Amino acid sequence: MLVTTMSGTELEKVSSSKAFGGDLVKYRFKSAALGGLDASFNLFLPANASNAKVPVLFYLAGLTCTEDNGAQKGNFLGPAAKEGIAILFTDTSPRGAGIEGEDDDWDFGTGAGFYLDATNPKYARHYNMRTHIQLEIPQILETAGLPIDLTRVSIFGHSMGGHGALCTYLASKSRQYRSASAFAPISNPINAPWGQKAFAGYLQGGIDEAKEQYDATELISRHSDPVHILIDYGTSDGFYKAGQLLPENFHNAARQAGYDEMQVRVREQEGYDHSYFFVSTFAEDHIHFHANFLKA
Repeated sequence: MLVTTMSGTELEKVSSSKAFGGDLVKYRFKSAALGGLDASFNLFLPANASNAKVPVLFYLAGLTCTEDNGAQKGNFLGPAAKEGIAILFTDTSPRGAGIEGEDDDWDFGTGAGFYLDATNPKYARHYNMRTHIQLEIPQILETAGLPIDLTRVSIFGHSMGGHGALCTYLASKSRQYRSASAFAPISNPINAPWGQKAFAGYLQGGIDEAKEQYDATELISRHSDPVHILIDYGTSDGFYKAGQLLPENFHNAARQAGYDEMQVRVREQEGYDHSYFFVSTFAEDHIHFHANFLKA
């Protein structure tokens, strides 16, 4: 089924599955932000969305993932249905750009968009996930007439997606998001191999450019507005042990900036790894955390 939005974009309803009294719907459209490529997202609408607009929580997944991983493995839908909150699951990168080298490595290019707007001319036409998520998808939701209250939006994610959620939240000048949370986020990517590789490839200014918008530790250190942030990470996470996540750096920067436990909470979870077993264990905690702000 095709829905033509007010902007002329055709939003294709690809599939729909009943879940927890609501519906999980996959949509596809031609994305201007991603250079005219097809883009997909999953939208979970709780049962109460049939009667009124509902708040929405954006979920950003990690490296190699698609819009399906969080929807299928995250254990988010049941808690969201109870709270009456929609969840929108985005993709992690453009698909099919055909850029030389974008499929050479699992941690760069396809499936690894790092939720930024590329400034390296090689990637700048297609790799604009920040604009895609922060501006384009909300406009699509609004013009398509979907029952989403875009005055009540929060954002969360896992790993690379945790990086994306924290940075998008902290860099938003309009206070677009009420809260942010993350599972095992890449918290200080300018000092982590994954981030250094991504920024060297996507950004013309490399690390110096990344410091301004795409490193949560740098952003929280300069922040002064009230924030609502929750982070969980596991002590048995191999990527944590390898120095890819650096949650302590973010925690220390937040404390030095004057944020206390009520504003920025970073929780160490003993024995948990990086997988969706970890994410699904603490999923309900994160949904309830966001509900406090989305339903206020």
